[in-house]
Amino acid sequence: MMKFVSETIIDQVIEALDQSDEALEKADQEMADSQPAIMDFLTQEAFDLLTEEEQDYLLLLGLTLWESSRKVNGDIPEIQADALGDAEEANYAILEKATGKNFQDRMDIFFQEYPQEDLLAFVEDALADEDGELVTPEGRETLFVTLKTLVDVMHASC
Repeated sequence: MMKFVSETIIDQVIEALDQSDEALEKADQEMADSQPAIMDFLTQEAFDLLTEEEQDYLLLLGLTLWESSRKVNGDIPEIQADALGDAEEANYAILEKATGKNFQDRMDIFFQEYPQEDLLAFVEDALADEDGELVTPEGRETLFVTLKTLVDVMHASC
């Protein structure tokens, strides 16, 4: 099980990735080299329903989650595609049971006794753009499930 990744660590990683395009490109290349299944998962063709901005944002948020997890836990063992697929399927099954009128209310079900609450809260906050300028209402739940799936498999692999 992965050590807890705090909001403080996440903020440090965001700041580091915001420093320069080179820092972001380096992290992106490191993830592509060491976690090809994660990179494939975050850039899969099934996400064609997302806008180009949402696809880019998904990759950035995924990279932030991965870097934050590495900062606390060291290198993450290589994640396999089947683990991502199984976790994603389980998360969609949970989503089907979600009730609530707005995005935050529907996501509450995912937070119950979740071991990486700060990572999940980061994802929820990043997607809670009520204006729909960066993330469309249609893409919000897809992005959330995808990113929670990433956290789940990283947590299970450490």
